[in-house]
Amino acid sequence: MDRTTGGWISGFIGVLIFSGSLPATRVAVMDFDPVFLTVARAAIAGLLAVALLLAFREKRPARADLASLAIVAFGVVLGFPLLTALALKHVTSAHSIVFIGLLPLATAIFAVLRGGERPRPAFWLFSCLGSALVAGFALSQGVTASPVGDLLMLAAVIVCGLGYAEGAKLSRRLGGWQVISWALVMSLPVMLVLAFGTMPPSLTGIGGAAWAGLAYVSLFSMLIGFIFWYRGLALGGIAAVGQLQLLQPFFGLALAASLLGEQVSGVMLVVTVGVVLCVAGARKFAR
Repeated sequence: MDRTTGGWISGFIGVLIFSGSLPATRVAVMDFDPVFLTVARAAIAGLLAVALLLAFREKRPARADLASLAIVAFGVVLGFPLLTALALKHVTSAHSIVFIGLLPLATAIFAVLRGGERPRPAFWLFSCLGSALVAGFALSQGVTASPVGDLLMLAAVIVCGLGYAEGAKLSRRLGGWQVISWALVMSLPVMLVLAFGTMPPSLTGIGGAAWAGLAYVSLFSMLIGFIFWYRGLALGGIAAVGQLQLLQPFFGLALAASLLGEQVSGVMLVVTVGVVLCVAGARKFAR
């Protein structure tokens, strides 16, 4: 198997894992405060990362890599989880999942700015068309519905795209699981303090579904998914493999409907299909 094929397979597995993140977060914030959920998931994943790094006796990253690791930590350990958790207090997971359609464009932009990639002009045409569909969907729902939720999701997409591109660039030297592990370890002291400081006064009222949501976002969304995702981006190209994120709305909408009983409108499905077609065209011109 060549590097590019391996990258696409790893990226696809990562997308499958990430598809459950927003539904799991939606379930968890029903009983947990969004801030506590954000720091708790990072603290739990950070402790697991420490165990992994010690078990494999990984060398500490070079001083030159610390700034990049800090960007990764800001984007995917703190920024995206916190912003999406706050957004899901205002919008449903089905609504928020459609915004994931903007992630390939955000990732591609940062692939140029931070990763040195240069997609062809036709790539940007398809990517912008897909993004326009997503923006149009948000506007069609009416800005008075939940402008706060939509703005939080847009901010989450921007910081996540930055974290994806920066982590993928660093993975070429350190390896995928090492990058997310070191980013989690860098964040661990602060996250542990905040987790204890924001812990609910009583855990007796927390339902099993919320605990399951916390477990999923801590283990899969915060650690395992990134092991596959960063490896895929590093091997197959950030802008190219990043287009696989357009499959995520399909999987996420299916989970939101089947597990949470949320209504998935025909407009959501049409927009998602349209965005996927646009990004499929962008993928052809990614290199």
